[in-house]
Amino acid sequence: MSALVQTSVAVPIGRRPRAVIAFATLLGAAAFLWPFFVRPPETGGAPNSTLTFLMFGGLLVIVMAIAFSEVAAGGIDSKAIAMLGVLSAIGAALRPLGAGTAGIETIFFMLVLAGRVFGPGFGFVLGCTTLFSSALVTGGVGPWLPYQMFGCAWVGMLAGMLPRATGRRELAMLAAFGAVSGYLYGLFINLSFWPFSIDPQSTIAYLPGAAVVTNLARYVAYDVTTSLGWDTGRALTNVAAILIVGPAVLATLRRAARKAAFRPAGRT
Repeated sequence: MSALVQTSVAVPIGRRPRAVIAFATLLGAAAFLWPFFVRPPETGGAPNSTLTFLMFGGLLVIVMAIAFSEVAAGGIDSKAIAMLGVLSAIGAALRPLGAGTAGIETIFFMLVLAGRVFGPGFGFVLGCTTLFSSALVTGGVGPWLPYQMFGCAWVGMLAGMLPRATGRRELAMLAAFGAVSGYLYGLFINLSFWPFSIDPQSTIAYLPGAAVVTNLARYVAYDVTTSLGWDTGRALTNVAAILIVGPAVLATLRRAARKAAFRPAGRT
């Protein structure tokens, strides 16, 4: 078997867990996109975005718990659990090194590389556990955490679904995915707190009950104005980390996958 095996299935996903993850993804998308389609319930005559935010945050927790149980039912052996623990700990240790400085975030490239090597099921679980453990380390536990966990779960899962490639072509593909996912993560995560910025005098704040096109235009302006620079830092960090340390990390993870005898998902 070549040293450049594309992926190994550390966490097999059967038909039922796959359907559950797909359903969870739809509900997760609803939890992020509700400001465009749902008018917050009114409290004392004023829209209460906080209540809606907490409702969808609670929904995400339930959905992730169900998805975890279904993935586990598909078969997570002790070797996969050990690998998950090690990589989650590495991610938790890496996050404080960059978070809060010009958008430099050192956690995402590992999700991309691990999802690539160990498959979408492992990437989905790793995204959740890494963000949860790093939040405990950095004191970042709050109602926003389920949104961050789900966003990172998507990053790891999609990395495991990338097409076959080898050598420089693979590295370029992973770097491009790291850049795109860096921007998309910020675009989605901002939706978890943008509905709080209710200010009728502002042209970029959330306007409860407004048409989808109106709020979408406001949100794009909000994201560009407040977050684009930060997201660019995340995207550039991903690209740089993947190009610089990616080959060594991929080789290490694939060597570990071969020793653990995880089922290969394809040959390159």
